[in-house]
Amino acid sequence: MLERVKKLLLVKPSSLGDIVHSLAFLNAVKENFPDIKIHWIVSKEFEELLTEHPLIDKVITVDKNRWKDIKNIALTVKEFQSLREKLKNEKYDITVDLQGLFRSGFITWLSASPVRAGFKEAREFSSCFYNKKISVSVDTHAVLRYLEVAKAFGCKINSVKFPLPQEKEPDWLSEFNDFVVIIPSTRWQSKNWPLPYFIEIIKMLPYNFLIIGSKSDEAEAFKIEQYTKGKARSVAGKTTLKELIAAFKKSLFVITPDTGTMHLAVACGKKVVALFGPTSPQRTGPFGQGHLIVKSELPCSPCFRRHCRDQKCMREITPQVVYNRVVEWMAT
Repeated sequence: MLERVKKLLLVKPSSLGDIVHSLAFLNAVKENFPDIKIHWIVSKEFEELLTEHPLIDKVITVDKNRWKDIKNIALTVKEFQSLREKLKNEKYDITVDLQGLFRSGFITWLSASPVRAGFKEAREFSSCFYNKKISVSVDTHAVLRYLEVAKAFGCKINSVKFPLPQEKEPDWLSEFNDFVVIIPSTRWQSKNWPLPYFIEIIKMLPYNFLIIGSKSDEAEAFKIEQYTKGKARSVAGKTTLKELIAAFKKSLFVITPDTGTMHLAVACGKKVVALFGPTSPQRTGPFGQGHLIVKSELPCSPCFRRHCRDQKCMREITPQVVYNRVVEWMAT
């Protein structure tokens, strides 16, 4: 179906993990149809990951976080009007919405492409904006779901790759060797592993550690740094996405809950120790072989709730459990 397509618009504004997963779709399309020009709509906060990407011809940014505030309604309307004109002028042959939410579906419709594609099972009635709907089970891993869309357009999947832009190695990284990366928090309160558990596992394992995160993680990361007495160093809130790529590539492996940064580490070729409680590794676990998934076995897991009063599923994954599993994993 893509043989005669000259220009494709990919709508995937967020979040980090979803964007990384969508790189597999990008790679499949370009491997099968290298002459297609691909434009990508992305949220400003993740623009860096796609800027100067060798397979992307144009990056279009949107300020989706501003859209959430009703006080910004006038600016939001103005931005959508501007976006509509910009997209219509591009004359896309096809627009593919891999986000599957109302706003991404609406953007897909604004593009005025003759073919507007997305998932039949998309949420928030976004499928109403599509004239080509692809049905894939929501229990399928996100990467494989996106590749099913590529197959629906005639792509043959020879391999699964997550092509990244050129990393930028920060000066401070030269000081680190033989280290493990720790990702201490996620956007979902329910997915967070207790802070004392991170401190304990750092003390138990025979490695130095690098703690990464956003600015909102700085305080907790600093506590880990303090209580581990030199075994861990925090750069939370001080790195760009391209610097994180460099850090991941240099690391031994990564210990993390279910978070978007975990998927970036996997895209960098790193093995991860992934801690799963309220979410399903079948849907959003680290893609590929060789990773260690430590999962809660409680009957309420996975619940897919963003907030939990007692976080029992994450608390039952104790540092001793993780230590034992890591020792076994490293021995294989």
